[in-house]
Amino acid sequence: MRAPVSRRRTLKSAAAGLSAAVLPALARAQTAVQRPPKPAISDEYSVTAPISIEVNARPLPSFDTRDRSHVRYGSLEYRSGLILTSRFRGFGGLSGLRLDAKGERFIAISDKGGWFTGRIVYKGREMTGLGDVEASPMLGSDGKPITARGWFDTESIALDGSYVYIGIERVNQILRFDFSKGFTRALGEVVPLPPAARKLPFNKGLEALVMVPKGQPLAGTLIAISERGLDAGGHIIGFLIGGRTPGQFGVRRTENFDISDAVLLPSGDLLLLERKFSILGGVGVRLRRIALASLAPGAVIDGPTIFTADLGSEIDNLEGLDAHVTPEGDTVLTMISDDNFSMIQRNLLLQFTLMD
Repeated sequence: MRAPVSRRRTLKSAAAGLSAAVLPALARAQTAVQRPPKPAISDEYSVTAPISIEVNARPLPSFDTRDRSHVRYGSLEYRSGLILTSRFRGFGGLSGLRLDAKGERFIAISDKGGWFTGRIVYKGREMTGLGDVEASPMLGSDGKPITARGWFDTESIALDGSYVYIGIERVNQILRFDFSKGFTRALGEVVPLPPAARKLPFNKGLEALVMVPKGQPLAGTLIAISERGLDAGGHIIGFLIGGRTPGQFGVRRTENFDISDAVLLPSGDLLLLERKFSILGGVGVRLRRIALASLAPGAVIDGPTIFTADLGSEIDNLEGLDAHVTPEGDTVLTMISDDNFSMIQRNLLLQFTLMD
């Protein structure tokens, strides 16, 4: 007979395997976004090779649909926005993105198991379009697109140096890709997870990933938060994976908001992007600011709301969030929306300045 295995021992075992086999000891700088030299011509004809696509961008001169002079929304000030369209059939479902330190080059993910890479084009401080955009499928450890095994709903992304972590909601898995080995041609390997993560409800699983860098509390920890997996207290379930204090925590759920993404600010605070939808109330979006130091196994985290928006503003199904700092010292938040490949929804790219 095997000795009983406690929940704490199971979490530690999973975290130890993750730390040794997957997570580096400390988070690295964001280098995965940098595109390596293009492959040889013969490789460009591979069915898994990236293909260049054209993305059209129509500017959004105002975030407020009723008052163009309105630019301040809580702690955020609107900078610019774009409506993105493409004749490429696979373009859409944009569920997450990560930018380089300049806020220019990006890696975006589609919930259909695809990568989009390229750069944001600016005129002054305003976005005007996207350039050098390429599309390619995410590949599993067997070199085949992950969709071949029925894996899709790729909803969350985190960077750690050359490593890119992707959360797959429908199957409650996390894949790690080493972009130093072929950029978007890299093969994904499964990250060991606590058993509770694999039991998250269907279509309400892992929705936000954040890697904590060196110098911050929880350095080397991958923060994973579900969309609406609830614990016994009705709190949204999250996990600290790897690092020195792995375990499960809760996010206080209020006003029927669900998690859609998260990002760690240079200040060390965690921003949670949340959304809600109802037939009567429509769509709502908000940001909550959480002290990173409050995250710990068994904790229930909460923080003040710093931004809210509804259908009176240019919002859609906002699912992706990232932050960068400009040479002038502005902290810029970039949000992206998932159109669900629907004719009545839009792929939006929005930027705001975090004012306080």
